[in-house]
Amino acid sequence: MYRPRRSVASEAEKSDAERWLVSYADYMTLLFALFVVLYSMATMEKEQFKKLQDTISQVFVETTEKKELSVQGQSVQPDILLKSDFELYGSGLEDAAGPTLLADNSKLEYLDSTKLGSPLVGMQKDINRALRSLVESGLAKVTLDENWLTVELNSGLLFASGSARSNSSATAVMTELTAILMQTDNFIRVRGYTDSVPIRTEQFPSNWELSVARAASIVRLLEQLGVAPQRMAIEGYGQYSPFAENTTVEGRSQNRKVVIALSKYAYEPVALETPEPTAPEQVAEQSAEEATAQEQNKIRVIRLPHGGIRITTRPPEPGEEEPPSEREQ
Repeated sequence: MYRPRRSVASEAEKSDAERWLVSYADYMTLLFALFVVLYSMATMEKEQFKKLQDTISQVFVETTEKKELSVQGQSVQPDILLKSDFELYGSGLEDAAGPTLLADNSKLEYLDSTKLGSPLVGMQKDINRALRSLVESGLAKVTLDENWLTVELNSGLLFASGSARSNSSATAVMTELTAILMQTDNFIRVRGYTDSVPIRTEQFPSNWELSVARAASIVRLLEQLGVAPQRMAIEGYGQYSPFAENTTVEGRSQNRKVVIALSKYAYEPVALETPEPTAPEQVAEQSAEEATAQEQNKIRVIRLPHGGIRITTRPPEPGEEEPPSEREQ
């Protein structure tokens, strides 16, 4: 069979027509390599940024535990200084090494009435360590915000049902907390909460009384263990500040609790003025003035001439008579 021979020219034309495929393949290869390189660079930068972020966070946490700021001779912990605090305190906030943090010095007088206490971050770590088993079992919860470090304790851990008398478990828990609280001077607020189930007993007519009584019981226990009573106060919320819905058993259990809240501010003892000794003559004069004032303010029952009576603080008028039982003996 005869087959026509292909011409050399047709083969060359076909080769020239498909030559663009080589360039296209090279272009796609280079483009793929570019995207691979870009993806690798992006991944590497993200990991490096994450490492840098973790390093900076760790440095700041360690700094807040060890470093103190000097505020006109007062010790202030940087981990509880907020932006509002910096705006408030101004240039009195100076690093222990010397450099000034801020330039505004217009409101430093506020520090005379408000003193920052021990750092809440450090206390949070100590309390979490001391109550680790309770926190893991859900009977305790330790939280920290800008102003308060709160320790939430389930009422079932501290009291019997419907009772405000603390049990042995409460004593053990408060003993652990007292070891930490004794090293600080922060204000303490003990808050009582209940669920919505009404209570009407002779001792507790409502949940108000029960929540306050439980908070007072914990305050008395802390005082017995050595915490200064001047630092503490009692708050009772009854059923009106729930943490969860009261429609379920679990929610009601979460609402029955006692919260020990530690303020970022410290308690400062108030210096009471000692009265100067009074001379004997002044004492006698003051006693005479007090006796005269009592005589003038004495309530008298005056018998009137026509048989009626008048109740007054004035002495009897002519013709009137004060019953002997009402006269001074």
